[in-house]
Amino acid sequence: MSIDTAILELRLIGDIVGSFRVARYQRGYRWGKLEVERLLNDIWESKGEPYSLQPVVVKRDNETVWELVDGQQRLTTLYLIFVYMQRAGLKNVGPQYSISYDTKTQTRDYLQELDPALANSNIDFFHLHAAHACIQKWFEQKGPTPLKRQEVADDVFRYLCKSVRVIWYEAPKELDSTTLFTRLNVGRIPLTDAELFKALLLSQSRGGAGTSDRIHEIAAQWDSIERDLHHPDVWAFVADEAAADSPTRITLLLDTLAGGPRGRLRPRFHTFDVLRDKVEKSGMEAVWNDVVQLHALVLGWYESRDHYHKIGYLVAVGQRFSDLVALASGKTKSEFGTLLDARICDSLDLTPSGVAALNYESDAHKCSRLLLLMNVETVRRMKDSTERYSFRIHRRQTWSLEHIHAQQAENLTKAEQWKEWLRLHREALADLPSLDELRREELLHRIDDVGDKIDRQVFQALAREITAVFTLADAPNAVMAHSVHSVSNLALLASGHNSALNNAVFEVKRRRILELDRRGAYIPICTRQVFLKYYTDADAQQFHFWSTRDRESYLNAILSSSGGVGAYLKMEMPQS
Repeated sequence: MSIDTAILELRLIGDIVGSFRVARYQRGYRWGKLEVERLLNDIWESKGEPYSLQPVVVKRDNETVWELVDGQQRLTTLYLIFVYMQRAGLKNVGPQYSISYDTKTQTRDYLQELDPALANSNIDFFHLHAAHACIQKWFEQKGPTPLKRQEVADDVFRYLCKSVRVIWYEAPKELDSTTLFTRLNVGRIPLTDAELFKALLLSQSRGGAGTSDRIHEIAAQWDSIERDLHHPDVWAFVADEAAADSPTRITLLLDTLAGGPRGRLRPRFHTFDVLRDKVEKSGMEAVWNDVVQLHALVLGWYESRDHYHKIGYLVAVGQRFSDLVALASGKTKSEFGTLLDARICDSLDLTPSGVAALNYESDAHKCSRLLLLMNVETVRRMKDSTERYSFRIHRRQTWSLEHIHAQQAENLTKAEQWKEWLRLHREALADLPSLDELRREELLHRIDDVGDKIDRQVFQALAREITAVFTLADAPNAVMAHSVHSVSNLALLASGHNSALNNAVFEVKRRRILELDRRGAYIPICTRQVFLKYYTDADAQQFHFWSTRDRESYLNAILSSSGGVGAYLKMEMPQS
């Protein structure tokens, strides 16, 4: 929707005057008890503080008549609140505006009379009468005595005239009303803080010679910023969880400049209200320059490989973009980098011994965070490389901790899973060079003989034997240090692979990883390197097994300060 020529302002409810016409493309009044009470409660709970209701979208018919494009339900309910207070003798004046309907001329009269005898003669009359009754009941509950009810009415009237306002949005005359109404109602796409701020920004640019050129310049800058933030890799590394799905990307910058509460605690149109105040106090140019500078900051972070990877990691583990902007304020690039390192260290909150002690069953969250950082750092530290860790792909996937070598298959409970597990391991058995030929043939025949006769007991007995073939015998102490659930036996992999593979031995998983890689699937770099034995010295390679030596080498790589996450680990506390 083009809003370049829209007019936008805040208008107190008590300052709304004139006649409003509801066109034939709109349905009649349909608010029920829930919506009416919510509006009354919003007004009441504002307690006289400035409070913005949803926008009222209008188009001018003439000096005193407006086409009410959006906001009919809200404006009608406010009309009924004024009518109730006047009829109940609580206030001397009623609403200062009127509402008419192109297709239902009698509805305007009923809106003024609210005759109970006619309430059931028309669906519109029914809803209007029910809303008025709901308003009456609300006032009676808030003010159970006449004196108390008068106090409630005095407060509500004062709020409506002094502090509660609508965002008054006058759409351009050339904009088709039906299209706009469909977009706002049928399409369920409301006006956003960003659109409202843009309308305010451009309306502030009018007046005086040469202003038109400035309007087009700001509109072009706005579109350029939006286009830059729509670059999937730029967006993925800075968009925190609250902003990730925002269709208007500049909203991230505007929300950051506005500050304030987050999530459900953030008042409706908080960003617009705060930025409007800033425009009034500092001027349009100053506020817009803040937006432009914040956009430049994002692009500067993106261009820096170090900042891109460190910020992308922090955002991926839950840090907010606005907090990182605050962290960077007034800092040099190197100072900011040092602060990012400290924040990454805090996000891990691990010592080297703490890393070695991590366990899948009790520390899955920390294991995932550690391995994500290991992957990010591996890419970041590639010298003379333009490759970047793809936070875009990372955001799209659901990631799981994969056991590099699973030593048991007890988690499988269905015949289909048992058959698939045996099929995968049969292929690997047939090619395992270190296996005695007689032993190989025996196991292959037993797998082939199972057929449809498989049950839990038969499967588990056979699975234990097959797993043993793919498991190197280690010393007891080594087994204790590198249990199946330790981080030295874990890697990040996209979720969605079947459970038979999840419970497979190293060789079966190695084959699957290579197959996925050949097909172009995204395999995190460290996961690929694990299954290619990248971390193990050449003289210790046993290509089809994941041995204690492999696990030790992998753990050492994780702990390394030059290639792993060692630089972000906390110092060991001295023994007392």
